[in-house]
Amino acid sequence: MATRTKTRKTKRTRKNKLGVKNSLVNNINARKKKGRSRSKKNSTVSKKSYKKMEENWE
Repeated sequence: MATRTKTRKTKRTRKNKLGVKNSLVNNINARKKKGRSRSKKNSTVSKKSYKKMEENWE
């Protein structure tokens, strides 16, 4: 009797064009490392959402 082995599918995280996992913090840090970060004046993240995000940082 032949036994079948199950193949596991590995869950791969998708990476964006900056080469990092898609998240706001990762995108900000990746742009900073590449020298493409925006100034606060040209920010695309609202102050309210950034403050909320900071509260969840450990």
